[in-house]
Amino acid sequence: MSNQTKIVQPKGRLDVTTAAEFRRQVSDIAASPNPPKYLVLDLHDVNFMDSSGLGALVSALKSIRNINGDMVICGANDQVQMLFELTSMTKIFRVYPTVEEFNATL
Repeated sequence: MSNQTKIVQPKGRLDVTTAAEFRRQVSDIAASPNPPKYLVLDLHDVNFMDSSGLGALVSALKSIRNINGDMVICGANDQVQMLFELTSMTKIFRVYPTVEEFNATL
């Protein structure tokens, strides 16, 4: 994996109680002296996401795009995938089944 790629692996719930910390983590990555070209969100350990978590993902995407980077999502479980489909976020996010499948596109 390239040094232009940063993987973030949230765990458990991505909801109102954890969204602010997630946003801060992504903001810190975007503001770093050598930010990555790709932010990879590996969601395989996220077992629940609500609208606050979804909002945090949209905020993360904006932060990364503001530095001319890109963000992809990997490993979303069925609940998260359904949330993306119901909210049409599959049109906004690039979603891959695994990190390895994303890496194969680089």
